[in-house]
Amino acid sequence: MFYYKNWAIVVPMANEEDDFRPFIEMLNFVINELNPGNVYFVIDKASTDRTLELCQALSAADSRYVTIWAPENKNVVDAYVRGLRAAYEAGHDIVVEMDAGLSHDPRAIPMFLRVLNEGNECAFGSRFINGGSMGDSPFKRRMLSKVGTILANVLLGTKLHDMTSGYQGFHRDVVGKIINHDFKSKAHFYQTELRYLLRKRRIFEVPIHYQAPSPRVSKNAIKNAYQTLFYYFFLRLAGKRPTL
Repeated sequence: MFYYKNWAIVVPMANEEDDFRPFIEMLNFVINELNPGNVYFVIDKASTDRTLELCQALSAADSRYVTIWAPENKNVVDAYVRGLRAAYEAGHDIVVEMDAGLSHDPRAIPMFLRVLNEGNECAFGSRFINGGSMGDSPFKRRMLSKVGTILANVLLGTKLHDMTSGYQGFHRDVVGKIINHDFKSKAHFYQTELRYLLRKRRIFEVPIHYQAPSPRVSKNAIKNAYQTLFYYFFLRLAGKRPTL
């Protein structure tokens, strides 16, 4: 059995009923080989199927799984932060954040834990380095991710290979900064904003396989992404570069 610091996994869950069983089977296969930790599921009103019931039933049967019902959430960023806050308040030293369903492969979790146990403060999943891939994602989604990364690196001065992946992990002190920050992003650009704000931390990129197409990105999410990107770009031009 491997030894890792007191770890947690945070997983926002919404309408995952169809993929719930295979996802949990994959997750169990991995965490059964690790020292005890916790998996935090965050469910809010965006989920309209039986996901909440399935999570609650699993939590009742296996104490490693913690279900958080957060009806107050207004967007996906609230869900991410709510899960990170729960893990932080529970005293976990390392927290890995991943998407539900079958998009993020749980078999990468030990790699994230290993990287964060070796002195890195942040571990960011990357689909665009050796060993990473985007699997069967639609061409438009591939382009959106790659173009988003290029734009962010050019406008914000970052240098990561993947600025938009949602698979990532952090040391406890970083989590404490994240949960107390007022993010401009209201949708998936949160991942890019986070990478920008943490650019001065000790960072390692972990190769990941993105296994399944995610739902299309809404026009509002894209609009919010551009607004947030240029907000930080103009701050940079003004000589202001906030960090966490």
